[in-house]
Amino acid sequence: MMAKRIQMSRQHPWRADNPDAVRVDRNTKWGNPFRVGVNAFNRANAVDQFREMVMRPGRSFGGFREQVRTDLAGRDLACWCPLDQPRHADVLLEIANS
Repeated sequence: MMAKRIQMSRQHPWRADNPDAVRVDRNTKWGNPFRVGVNAFNRANAVDQFREMVMRPGRSFGGFREQVRTDLAGRDLACWCPLDQPRHADVLLEIANS
């Protein structure tokens, strides 16, 4: 089964339904530092900036990508973003499963 993204919610008990999902929201080391309205003009732009940052060649992000593969491969990822909108968790899933 392919890992997927879970939308966290305060109304729906997402954790009970997905006990093994890894949180990747901004409060974790996996969070996207690019905020809409601060350093990105919309959600897609924030995701694009995150992708550019973590895919940049070099040792610093090479280590990050390796850690993503080690820690997140095969795991469902949980964040607050709506399922039908761009989200950095998709970038993490691409890396984790590459």
